[in-house]
Amino acid sequence: MEDKIRQLLSQVKNPNSAQSLVSENRLTNVSIEGEFVKITYKRDGINPVQKREIESTIHQLLNAWYKEDKILIETISDNNSQDIFSGRDTKEISSKVEQTAAPAQPAQIKTGHGTVGNKRPVPGVKKVIAIGSGKGGVGKSTFTANLAVTLSLAGYQVGIIDADIYGPSIPMMFNKRFDKPFSNSERKILPLESHGVKFMSFGLFINEGDPVIWRGPMLGGVLNQFLFDVDWTGTDYLLIDLPPGTGDIQLSMVQNTNVDGAIVISTPQDIALLDATKGLEMFRKMNLPIIGMVENMSSFICNKCDAEHFIFGHGGVETAVKKLNVPFLGAIPLEMELRTSSDEGAPYMTHTEYEAKPVYQSYKNISQKVIDHFGPLETSPEKKGFFGKLFSKEKTL
Repeated sequence: MEDKIRQLLSQVKNPNSAQSLVSENRLTNVSIEGEFVKITYKRDGINPVQKREIESTIHQLLNAWYKEDKILIETISDNNSQDIFSGRDTKEISSKVEQTAAPAQPAQIKTGHGTVGNKRPVPGVKKVIAIGSGKGGVGKSTFTANLAVTLSLAGYQVGIIDADIYGPSIPMMFNKRFDKPFSNSERKILPLESHGVKFMSFGLFINEGDPVIWRGPMLGGVLNQFLFDVDWTGTDYLLIDLPPGTGDIQLSMVQNTNVDGAIVISTPQDIALLDATKGLEMFRKMNLPIIGMVENMSSFICNKCDAEHFIFGHGGVETAVKKLNVPFLGAIPLEMELRTSSDEGAPYMTHTEYEAKPVYQSYKNISQKVIDHFGPLETSPEKKGFFGKLFSKEKTL
């Protein structure tokens, strides 16, 4: 079958020379991996418009055997001098990373579709935690950011992958909206760091107002690079802030990565619980251990009178976990400072002046349950400062 595909691809021509990719020795790989066919070709001298023309032809030639989302096309470049955003009209970014002796080159992310391979651990990471929800708007990114800070304050090395390619928000929450990552001499992307947390986000590679118009399989390629081409050395917990739903990003993550556990976020109301349950069942079918569920926005604490209002209902998640037979990690109320701290680029849990507030205590208790779930890691964290003392006290569950 691979030979037949190669023969078909001999009809694909380089728009610059009118010669076929095969005759120019540009076609470097054709392989069948399960239900996918993977094609790799050299892109040198081919601009983004011509690239789309080539790949459209490939899809047309192979559509009798493979659906479009089963055709994984990857490009490589021996000498790519194009600007990293030369393909801005389709949000496709060059995969070439120039090798230098010092970490001073702008990092670049791959063009093309993701690949499907054997599951592997993320280099330099002890535990990978997926954080998901069945729907948007439940505060998942805010939860991820504050859980990461809480674990960091407990003495652990923590990283975040902002996997919501269509709506990345972690750079804003950590006050790094206009920063760009660099690569080191080993062609590894260096994550940014803020408030003791390392993170990587697609938002660091595009302008905030630019839409991302990508097909699903290409999203998996970006996630794979964030997992395996970023220097996560020394990370105890790597949190993956997943997009809403049960789509391509989640599938790519599970197909390629050893994930140690999943946390599902929901608000108390029935419609959110319905979608969250679907997200939970997705993780179960993918054989991911469930760390537990969190009820976010469980109530609103008035900053004027300290009264508690149950805007979205009350106790919905705590009731649901009993039926679903999963742990309940805790309920996090709403406070005005949760919103303002995120907008200002300093997550709520970086403010020790909030330590007596319910939200602060909720995050402390939830993070302790995550730590207890995994038990001691290979190296014990060095407890630091005020927060280390809190965690050294008797656990409050």
